[in-house]
Order: sequence, then structure tokens, then C-alpha cells
Amino acid sequence: MASVFASIVQAPEDPILGVTVAYNKDPSPNKLNLGVGAYRTEEGKPLVLNVVRKAEQLLVNDLSRVKEYLPILGLAEFNKLSAKLILGDDSPAIQENRVATAQCLSGTGSLRVGAEFLAKHYHERTIYIPLPTWGNHPKVFTMAGLSVKTYRYYDPATRGLDFQGLLEDLGAAPAGAIVLLHACAHNPTGVDPTVEQWEQIRQLMRSKGLLSFFDSAYQGFASGSLDTDAQPVRMFVADGGECFIAQSYAKNMGLYGERVGALSIVCKAADVASRVESQLKLVIRPMYSNPPIHGASIAATILKNSDMYNEWKVELKAMADRIISMRKQLFDALTAKGTPGDWSHIIKQIGMFTFTGLNSDQVAFMTKEYHIYMTSDGRISMAGLSSSTVPHLADAIHAAVTRSC
Repeated sequence: MASVFASIVQAPEDPILGVTVAYNKDPSPNKLNLGVGAYRTEEGKPLVLNVVRKAEQLLVNDLSRVKEYLPILGLAEFNKLSAKLILGDDSPAIQENRVATAQCLSGTGSLRVGAEFLAKHYHERTIYIPLPTWGNHPKVFTMAGLSVKTYRYYDPATRGLDFQGLLEDLGAAPAGAIVLLHACAHNPTGVDPTVEQWEQIRQLMRSKGLLSFFDSAYQGFASGSLDTDAQPVRMFVADGGECFIAQSYAKNMGLYGERVGALSIVCKAADVASRVESQLKLVIRPMYSNPPIHGASIAATILKNSDMYNEWKVELKAMADRIISMRKQLFDALTAKGTPGDWSHIIKQIGMFTFTGLNSDQVAFMTKEYHIYMTSDGRISMAGLSSSTVPHLADAIHAAVTRSC
């Protein structure tokens, strides 16, 4: 008897995670995976921060700790510390109890919970996302029941920000529409607005009554400074307006597999925040009941201890600085080779990813001939590079560009 699921078709691999699947099948000793956004050491190994090891040891040694369920909204201490991290120690929104925070399953889970809440409780069901954006964004919002539209963001000609196009598209959006904003280190392009441009975006969005939904996946990981990377979010909160913020600790604490994140909803008044919080529970309870305890306990331990917090900041800056160094080394290598074109965008862009400007044919050539794996849009993870692999990548880029000139 045939399976009742016999009609199900084979789904395609995830375009980002599928890169790693292909990489793992490649027997070449020279293969290089620049697809997935996870930090690697100079030796190409995953990194567990020293401060994370210390926090875990403290937790293990505390025999009073148990494995009971957390509340629906998660670890209260973690939620308070997460809101403080993104909004600032002296945030009026926190002092006035205008922030509703829920511990969620990293950045993706935070986005999904926020999207489900908006689909149920907000009058406007359209969300505008930048073009391009992280491949999972449209899927998360569509699955939650929102209608997804795009606004111009990246200019392939300059390999920079299409600021005029961005302003025009947001200016044409219907009043009340939701707008997804990357808080810093835009994925996949590495192109961020300047502080002055952020202020113009804020003014335009407030004048149109647009609701901002920040995705903060890289706080501290972009510039090396937690406060600098949080500045756009804080600008939008400082005017007393409302916004959504999804936070992830995957990159900045290296807690990828622990799935540690938070959703904060900044409201106009404390009584509104209290009601929002009550409804957040009703979104989460039938979804996964409550979040896991271990990763959030690691993050809270680090955030509440001043010595560990300072140690984390040092390790975080070291990761950010290594990525900045990889950018310079790759730019210098391409310049030394005389590779055709302007490659200055590599050092102008920020964060984990560089949008190289390579097309899908060039990417396919580099994979076939040089065993270098990246997404087909030419995005490479700078965190996957090392001083020893930069020359191999530069050779591949040079060959790909010159063969198609």
C-alpha cells in the first residue's frame, strides 16, 4: 500500500545551509566554506568564548540550579538585561516600564514571535523588507501571515546604499506599514546607512506613521562596540515612539546552537506594555510553551557580572577586529594582483558578510575550479577567511573576473 505522503515532492535545499551540504560532500583538501555566517578562528575552527566557558562552569558548579520549566516569557533576568543591552543603561523606555520583552529562540524565533503578534494584533498586515535581505526574512513573515513587499536598499552600481531609492519607497508605503530594518551590519550586503541617513529614515518613518521592526543580529560584532552598533535602535526609541526589536546572541556571544534571543516591544506607555506582554504569552504558549534555560542563563551570567561583561567586550572586539583585518587583507591581495574593477567596497562594508558583486556564473566557476563555496548571489562570510586562505580566494576571484572580462 502506497504511503499517504507519496505525493509530497522533494524540497530544495535551503540556499544558505545548502552551501554547507555541498561543501561537506567535496573531497578536495583545498575546499573553503564562505557560505554560513558563523565565526571561525584564524585556524578555521569554531570558537567558544573564554567568558562563555567561565559562565557555563559557574552554572554547572551551582548545585542549587534545577531544570524546571521557565515561565512563558523566559528568564526574567535575561529579558531585563537584554533590553538594557540594546536600549542602553539609561533608557527612559526601560525606566518608565514601557518595554515588553520575551526570551525567544535566537533571532529567527524573535522575528517569528513578533510577526505572529503583529498578524494578530496590528491593523496593517504589510511588512516592507530591504532588497536584498537575509533569505529567511520573507519566509518568516509570510508564514506568520504578513504580506511582504520590498524597498530599495542596495545599489549594485556603487556596491553601496541606494539611499534615494530607499527614501522614495518608504515614502510611498501606506501609513502604518511595518518596516524591517537591519540594526547594523546589513545581511547580506554589509552596507549600513550613516548616522545622518538613519536620522532621515527615522524622521520619514515617524512622519508616515510607519512601524519599525529592527533585526539586531550583530550588536558589537560589526564595529566592535556594543553602543555604536545599537545607535540606530536607540535613535528610534529616544523620540518616544514605538518599535519592535529582535535580538540574537548567536554571533556576539558565539551561542549559535544554544538559540538565545529576545524580542522587545517598546510601547508608548507602561499600561500598554503590560497588555502587550500578556498577549505575547498567548502567542508563545501554543508555539513552544516556554524557551530553554541553559543559553539564556549563560548570557545573563555574563551580562550581570561587570568583570565578565568587560571580558566579553574584549573578546567581542577581537572577533570584530579579525573580520576587519580579513577585509583589508583580501582588498590588498586583489589590488596587488591588479584584479579588474574597484574592490574598495570590501573595506567599506561592515560586519560578517561582504557582497562581492560576483555573479552566479562567477560563483559557480569558483566552486568548480577552486572549491570555494558561497551563496549564488556572491555573498561571502569574512569570518570564514584566514590569512592562509585569503590568497586562494584572491586567486579564485581574479580568475573568475578575468575569464569573463
